[in-house]
Order: sequence, then structure tokens, then C-alpha cells
Amino acid sequence: MAYAIKHITRFRYEPEARESVMEVRMQPRSDAQQRCVTFSLEVSPQANIMSYQDHLGNTVHHFDIPGRQRQIQVTAHAIVEVHEPPPIEWGEIVNWEGLDARVAAGDYWDMLLPSSYAKPTELLHDLERELRIERRDTPIEMLLTINEGLNRTFEYAPNSTQVDSPIDDALRSRRGVCQDFAHVMIALVRGLRIPCRYVSGYLYHADKKEKLTAEGATHAWVEAFLPDLGWVAFDPTSNLTGTERHIAIALGRDYGDVPPTRGVYKGGGESELSVLVTVTPAESPEPEDLRPATVIRRSAPYDAASAEAFQDQQQQQQ
Repeated sequence: MAYAIKHITRFRYEPEARESVMEVRMQPRSDAQQRCVTFSLEVSPQANIMSYQDHLGNTVHHFDIPGRQRQIQVTAHAIVEVHEPPPIEWGEIVNWEGLDARVAAGDYWDMLLPSSYAKPTELLHDLERELRIERRDTPIEMLLTINEGLNRTFEYAPNSTQVDSPIDDALRSRRGVCQDFAHVMIALVRGLRIPCRYVSGYLYHADKKEKLTAEGATHAWVEAFLPDLGWVAFDPTSNLTGTERHIAIALGRDYGDVPPTRGVYKGGGESELSVLVTVTPAESPEPEDLRPATVIRRSAPYDAASAEAFQDQQQQQQ
């Protein structure tokens, strides 16, 4: 399946920002599962855009706008081919001892250890007991149990948490966005000593009546390592395993490694961030008259007499 993706992020400042430095992760990955056919990135006001690949193979673009600006717009266009993941062959599924042996022989430490947004808490342990998450059955069956259990136990609620919310916020209210679902699942899966990583990307909504996640926003899910199967995708927000509708941009330990935008601007005023994403079959016309799926307004944390402030520019994954 080939998709056309348009991802627009706007930052508005009042009063003007005096300088902005930003990096973005919006270029879809190319690997065995998908291929990024074309990609372009436009920034207004114009900026010299540079790029590099991080240690996990994610493409990172970055730029600096030194002048004054009331608005910055970052627009990414991509064409991506995604293949349907092969069906899980149950005869290839290993038991816990086989998993431990393969993990011990590899280099998976980054995806086994707790990370900033995916670490054990007392509320997480309460959920473990509630869902009977332990080393029983087989690893793949336990992963499917966690995937379904989180989807059933938590309510998907756009804008119910913040970009830097700890998992306890979602665990306490049993509500959250895809970012929270992914972080909770990662913490649970690593607790079972299964390597697990965060995936930033998009989800194509084939059925417009299917309200699994916020349409017009970025998405997040997880991948767990299983011997002979490799990295297998699980989407607890939607109660899905990997499909050809999942389009990956970046991989990391958690959201902190792979935010779609990250940067700072110089100034002490108010800011507004809005995000609009469209994902359509490549041959289909682009939808018209769409509104941003995410709008975040922030007031300055400093009074007018304070020193110049550098404030984060990040967007949450809904």
C-alpha cells in the first residue's frame, strides 16, 4: 500500500520570538517493512535545513531561524510504501527460556532498562496484578494479553495528558493518548524482561467510522523483540498488532528519543502549537478544509521583568 502524507506544524508567538532552534523527526523510515519513496521538508520563514541519522537509524532534520518571527510553519510531504506484516507463525514462537537465551546473546540493553517515560511505579505494579501480567503461557501470548488489556482498561481521550506527563497520570485516571498507552505497555513489557521500544509514526484510518485514535494527528505504538519473529508491532491504543496502516517514522526507548518536533525559542511571551496530519492512499486526492487535530497554548512562565526565557517546542503524539 502506498500513502501520501502531509504533516503541518505551526508555532505562533505573542509577542515575537527572537530566535528559534528546532529539530524534527518527520521522515518515514525505510526498512524491510516500508520504503520512503519521496520526502520533502519546507520551513517558513526560510531556513537552512540540515540532517543526520541518529544511532537507531532515525533521520533528524534541524535548522535555526535567528530573526524575529510571529509564526513558524514546518511542512513535511512524503510518499511511503508499506507492506502487510507476515502472519505470526505459531510454530516459531519460543518459550520464556528460549527468549532469555536469545536476548542474553544480543545487545538489547537500551530496550530492557527503565527509561524516562517508561519506568516502574506503584500504580504500574497495581495494574500488573490486576491484569495478571507475569511470565505465564508464552511471550507472544502475554504480549497479546497486555495489548488487549490496556485497550480494554484505559479510555482513549485526546488532550487528556501533557507532552511530558509521567505514566502515573494515565494510570491514575485510566485515560490517555497513544503516547501514554505506549509508555505503559513498554514499562510492563520490559518488566517481563522482553526488549520493547517506542515507535513514532502515523496510522491510516481506512474506515472513517472507526474511532480508534485521533485522525489528523501523529500516532505511537510499540515493538517487542521475539526470537525468529524479530521486532513485532503492538498498538494498545487500537488493540492491533502491526498492519500495513502503521507508518513508522522513528524508533526510541520512549517518546523522549523521538518527538516529531523539539527545540527552543528565545522570548517570554505566549505560544501556540497546532498540528495537522493527512494520510491518504497515494492515488487519492488530498482532503480539503481540515482543521488541526492538536492545538496547544502555553503562557509564559516568566513575568515581564524576568530574564529572556528559552521555552520548549514539542508536540504530543495523540
